[in-house]
Amino acid sequence: MVKIGIIGGSGLDNPDILKNAKDIEVNTPYGKPSSALKLGKIKDVDVVILARHGRKHEITPTKVNYRANIHALKEQGVTHILATTACGSLREEIKRGDFVVVNQFIDFTRHREITFFEHFKDGAKHTSMPEPFSKELREILIKTCKELKFKTHDAGAVITIEGPRFSTKAESKLFKMWGADIINMSIAPECILANEVGIPYAAIAMNTDYDCWKEDEEPVTWDEITRVFKDNVGKVTKLLLTTIPKIK
Repeated sequence: MVKIGIIGGSGLDNPDILKNAKDIEVNTPYGKPSSALKLGKIKDVDVVILARHGRKHEITPTKVNYRANIHALKEQGVTHILATTACGSLREEIKRGDFVVVNQFIDFTRHREITFFEHFKDGAKHTSMPEPFSKELREILIKTCKELKFKTHDAGAVITIEGPRFSTKAESKLFKMWGADIINMSIAPECILANEVGIPYAAIAMNTDYDCWKEDEEPVTWDEITRVFKDNVGKVTKLLLTTIPKIK
């Protein structure tokens, strides 16, 4: 039986999109998740929504308890995870408001708990991750974006930085040289952990800015991110509502 977990990023922390919605508080061996879990249905599909940064966006990227979040979804029987996130563009062709269906990540975080395998007492655990995002979920997202006529990039490598500060120009230019297409502060740890517990995971990123590498653009600000995401949050919601019934 399909049960979809939605991890909401910036601007989509508490969407009113579920039927028969109810909140439940849970705990895990790794502590409490970022928010209460909102349970309900989208077109007869069971859905669990978790607000990555808390319902009031009070948790910084580094302090998000990613292990508790993924463990809580696993305990609820979630079979697939769709994550939404704001991102910055490191490519001229990825413009504000564009979607990117991410297919690779570079983990540039340094201060987070990013694995469930803290010891090898029961044997070594090295999770294979050459293609960390679910091919099946990505194909559904790409097809749905095209149906809805949303400007979408079918692939992209995201570099996840620690935050909460934004990049320096030197860093932004370095990330471009490394082959990253977009930048954010959350996807890599989530994706790693979902893979470790065997839940197919896909992320839809919406570009809100050009980080700070682009000389003819103003450097990224939080106000700009929230403005662009707020202007486009209806598209993200429509994409989720249209995508979820297609997942088998």
